[in-house]
Amino acid sequence: MNAFSEHDGAASSSALLHDTGPGNSKAASFRPLVARFEAAFAVKRIVWRTAQLREAGFGDRAIRRLLEQGILARLRYGCYVRAAWWNGLSLDARRLNRVLLHAFATLTSSATGFVYSHTSAAILHGLFLWNVDDFIHITQPKKPSSIGAGPDTRIHRSPLDDEDIVVIRRLRVTSLLRTVIDCALTLPYRQALIIADHALRMGVSLPTLMAAADRLSSHRGIRTLRKVLLNADPRSESPGETLTRDLMRKLLIEPPTPQVWIATRVGRHRVDFAWIAKRVVLEFDGKGKYFNYRPTDEALFQERKRETALIEAGWTLIRVQWKDLFNEAGFKLRILAALAK
Repeated sequence: MNAFSEHDGAASSSALLHDTGPGNSKAASFRPLVARFEAAFAVKRIVWRTAQLREAGFGDRAIRRLLEQGILARLRYGCYVRAAWWNGLSLDARRLNRVLLHAFATLTSSATGFVYSHTSAAILHGLFLWNVDDFIHITQPKKPSSIGAGPDTRIHRSPLDDEDIVVIRRLRVTSLLRTVIDCALTLPYRQALIIADHALRMGVSLPTLMAAADRLSSHRGIRTLRKVLLNADPRSESPGETLTRDLMRKLLIEPPTPQVWIATRVGRHRVDFAWIAKRVVLEFDGKGKYFNYRPTDEALFQERKRETALIEAGWTLIRVQWKDLFNEAGFKLRILAALAK
């Protein structure tokens, strides 16, 4: 059973108008397809396999029309969702649901022969991701089979010990430690570093990761893995903070202290980075920092109030946005100018 198993039931009794077969063509002509579809299924239902649509009387032609009219969206071969639901999801929610829908479409259960791995496992563990592909990654310990395969899937062949596998949402998934290793061996450095930072914050042991890396001395991607483990830091709390910290390392900027509490007249505030002796603060301004927990206007007001209090307390404040991370010269110049004051 998987996260979408509640949608495995049959269509409602009002759905018995089929678009296939000579006996039903006249009846179908008197009922618009969309109305017939809505009558067939509960409003809360959001996902179907092809067989389920056909059982409810919607053949290939009807499915194509529902796709064309924007009622359905096809996520992978044999799997359809309500387009309005899918279009309303955030990027992170789409990533998660791509994996869950893969499991739904392939009738995946914990007894099947493959394990979700790499970035798909990272998604199921709730790890931060940045600039990664949308493929479903699965690992099979034996010769790859066609189960779960498709254009949206990448199959990896690798042995998996019992401790390498956990169950999340009733799906078999590589453990947090194994997921970090797999991602660092296959992803570019910065993408892997973001995952490692977050995994360390979630409790993965750095010495255990290093010991695992030592056992993979000749493995492809080992240099990236070692570089990731050398520079990983659980104190970075977002992908933007990880990339900001690592860019300062790359540019040989004096390393600041992460997550520093500073007392001001309006209370204590925790800042992303601080050069304490020079009273310089650097904050990464990602949208998620403002929009996750509070109404936008209130969050922006509180941030301005916080900034004013820091400046009044004698701190120089540098604000970094995503675009600044891709202008290395300007990024370095701003920081060095602030530290030189």
